[in-house]
Order: sequence, then structure tokens, then C-alpha cells
Amino acid sequence: MSTERFVLLSFDVEEFDMPLEYQQPIEMADQMRVGHEGLVVTMNIVNNAGATSTFFTTANFAQTFPTDIKEIAGKHEIASHTFYHSSFSVPDLLESKRCLEHITQQPVYGLRMPRMRHVEMSDVKAAGYLYDSSINPTWIPGRYNYRSKPRTVYTENDMLRVPAAVSPNLRIPLFWLAFKNYPYALFKRLAIQTLKKDGYLCLYFHPWEFVDLKDYNIPAYTKRHAGPVLQDRISKLLKDLSAEGSFITMHNYLERKNFY
Repeated sequence: MSTERFVLLSFDVEEFDMPLEYQQPIEMADQMRVGHEGLVVTMNIVNNAGATSTFFTTANFAQTFPTDIKEIAGKHEIASHTFYHSSFSVPDLLESKRCLEHITQQPVYGLRMPRMRHVEMSDVKAAGYLYDSSINPTWIPGRYNYRSKPRTVYTENDMLRVPAAVSPNLRIPLFWLAFKNYPYALFKRLAIQTLKKDGYLCLYFHPWEFVDLKDYNIPAYTKRHAGPVLQDRISKLLKDLSAEGSFITMHNYLERKNFY
């Protein structure tokens, strides 16, 4: 295993509010229940694989399950996913950071906006973050078009940005939807190609993906393989990637590579 290649595995820990996007009501208690069930499954997989990871967590979720979040912080990095998943205001940047630091008793260095929505880097910097990972440098129809952004770590308005992984040249996205919809062999090949080219690989998923979602009226491509099939698939991915690089938190990677 090369010690010079690093896998930046991350999870967006949040309320499962996706049904609201498709006009299916879901109570907050159910959003939290699904999110927490997924988190328990995710932690078993990640810890069994020895895959040190970064967990971008909404403060709303963390306040509901503080014991879980504090326990995760003992082995992994807790970063901010703002305060609420379905709404945002600029003060949420600082308030979520403060809330997570209170729960974990550790510094919070990073931010990822829900749904990779735009945020001003000046606001992120003012809230005290050291890095942002709210950019997917590709085109996702109906969401965003960031093909003009750098593929690898860069600085924007004095803020470090850690883009989600896309393949070299064609910028084929390697985010959560790709993982469940591409053939596994293709995703693995593109991921390893990107890892070897860039020296690191930034992947992100959601814990709720790994539980049964058949009762929810969301598009089939968003819940494909949800549950045990996807659990097996990500376990296999973590094993395969461990032969290619070392798992590391985003903050530790940036620190190790002297970006700070």
C-alpha cells in the first residue's frame, strides 16, 4: 500500500429530508430516525474497515444524537454540515460550528454545505473554518455546473477548498449517486485512476443510503441498492481502496500536505 496516496472518505450526517423535495411529507422524528439508523450501520462498516473518515454533521442532528457524535469524534473528524439540512442562513455557519465544538469538545475545521449549495467563501472564513468541501467540479443537471473549477485542492478568497472527486480529463463525477448507479467495476477503476493521478481521492456518501428506503417516494436512482446491497458494495470498496492508499481525515490530509 502506498503511503503517498490518501483516501478522504466522508459522510454527510443529516436529517433524511429528501422526500420533501418530491412532495412527500416526512416528520422530523422520522427524518432523524432514518438518519440515525443509517449512521449506526455506517459506523459499523467504517470502523470494521479501519477507515478513518470525516463526518459533516448538521448541528440539528448532532443535538438530537450527541452521544453518537461525541463517540465518532474519538476516532474520526467531525465537521459542519451547517445547522439544518433544509434551510440555511449565514449565521448558521458560526452557530453550527459552535454547537459541534460544544458537543465534541474538539475544534471543527471544515464545512460542507447541504446539497453542495453555493456559499460565499468570505462568510465561511469569517465563521472561523479552515477549509470548505462544498464543491463538485462537474456538471450535475438541475443542480450545478462547476466544470470551470479546479479538480484538486485550491484556494478561493483565502479559503481552502477540497472538491469532491471527479475523474481526470472527462470529469466523470465519483459522488454518491455515481457509486450506486455505475457498475461497480467502472466506479472502482475511475476511483483508482483518480487516486493515482491526484495522490488523493475525496469521496462522499450519506448514512441514510445504507438502510431500506423502499417506502419513500424518491427517484429510483437515489435509492438504488439502498440497504444491505449497498452496505456490501461500500464494504468492498473500502477493502479495495485500502490496497491503494491510506484513509485519512480531511483536516489531517491538509495539515500533512502543508496546506495550512
